[in-house]
This record gives sequence, structure tokens and C-alpha cells, in this order.
Amino acid sequence: MDKVWLITGANSGFGRAFTEAAVAAGDVVVAAARRPETLAGLVEAHPDQVDAVALDVTDPAAVARVVAGVAERHGRIDVLVNNAGRTHVGSVEETGDAELRSLFDVHLFGAAALTRAVLPHMRARRSGAIVQLSSVGGQMSMAGFGAYSATKFALEGLSEALAAEVRPLGIDVLIVEPGAFRTALFGNHSLSEDGIADYADTVGATRRMVETSGGTQPGDPAKAAAAVLAALDADHTPLRLALGDDCIDTLHGHLDQVRADLAAWEKTGRDTRLDA
Repeated sequence: MDKVWLITGANSGFGRAFTEAAVAAGDVVVAAARRPETLAGLVEAHPDQVDAVALDVTDPAAVARVVAGVAERHGRIDVLVNNAGRTHVGSVEETGDAELRSLFDVHLFGAAALTRAVLPHMRARRSGAIVQLSSVGGQMSMAGFGAYSATKFALEGLSEALAAEVRPLGIDVLIVEPGAFRTALFGNHSLSEDGIADYADTVGATRRMVETSGGTQPGDPAKAAAAVLAALDADHTPLRLALGDDCIDTLHGHLDQVRADLAAWEKTGRDTRLDA
């Protein structure tokens, strides 16, 4: 049976790639975007497979309305892809509360609201999949990406618990962790005020990378979409899917550092138990 997908941020980048891959597989995609008119070409090319809807994932009422509409028009939701997002660069000290909350609204609270809205439909059918677009920054971070990584760390923590809760109900959770892919992410970024000279060599380097490397990223979004579809179709869908040489190499190095710190301080950590 053809699947019914609900994909946020479907008009560009990974969202567009996932939409095109699902359509090519013969599935139906409810393609959600803040500006659904940007999906007109896909709708015209595939009128029976692409259903474009307006959605701001930070609007809980809109989330509920869109999910209810999908269930009414298509009868079910087989795959939710929480893809909508953007990036932010700034030191932790320079990033204000409003900037931090705004990013959490998109990456965590929006994804959580959509997840809560689709789960009753998936539980009723005892099937479904939820795809959470995280990042290499969902397991490690670097200077300047503290706010962005904080949202992705939170999304991964939420998703890991979710996976344990819904796996017995026939629902898969897939956390996708891309490295640098040729999307518009770096073009859709915000910057904290650049006012503290002490961070020029650390956060400044990240700013320059984001501002100059757009269009040069090595990853192919179409190949990423194919990898996600393969993981969803596998007999055992993994919890995490790392994508790109840069992501995989970085995560290996990060895990090595975590293991090294754990080993070096294991005795000290174990010696904290109460004396008998």
C-alpha cells in the first residue's frame, strides 16, 4: 500500500528531497511549508501525490488543524518527517533568551506538537514512522553552535524516549543526523550580536564558515533522502542514521573523546558511592 507522508519544511533542502523521493516511490506527500506556493511546481507535476499545505510549526492550533485535515483527506498518516528548521550562530554569552526560545520553538516544541498530534492515528493502526531531522550537532557541539545544538540535543533526548515508548506499538522512530549537505541551511541562519572580542577566534571562525561555505557542502540531499527511505524500509529501522563522511568521522572522534574521559575518571566517579 502506498504510504501517506507529512513532511514539514517541504519546499527546500532535505524537505524537498524527501518529498521528491517519496513521490518517486509512488507515495502521497502532504508537503507543509510556511509558503505553500513555493511547492506549486511539484503540485502541478504530481497533482494526485502532492498535497501542499500552509503550516507554521510554532503555531499549535495550526499543527492540530493540519494533522486533522491530513487524516480526514487521506485516511491515515504513515510517516511524519519533522524537518522544518534553521540554524543560529553566536556564543552562549551573546545568545539572548528570545533567540534561544525561538530556535527551541521550531526544532523542539514544533516537532513535539506534531508528534503528539500524529501519534493517536498511528497508535490506532499500530503502525507508522516518525523521522526527526537532527544533525551531527545533535550529539556534539562546537563554538558558535551552542543554541542550535541545544535544540538538537533536546530533540534527540525526546526521540530516544519516544522510540522506547512506541516501538511495542509498531511505530518506528528514526533520528537523522546529517553533516554538511548542499541545502540552504547556511543561507537561513540568524546571528547573535557580534560584540565580544574574546570570541573572535572561536565563534568568529564558525561565523565565517557559515557565511562563506553555502553552496560548497559535500553532501547530496537526494542521496540522503534515499538513505532515509532505505532505513525506513529495513527490517529493523535504526534509531539513528548518521549521514556524510564529515558527520561519521566527527561522531567517531567525539565518541572516542567521551570514552577517554570516562576511562580516565572512572575510578573517581565510582568512588562517590556511600560507604557501607
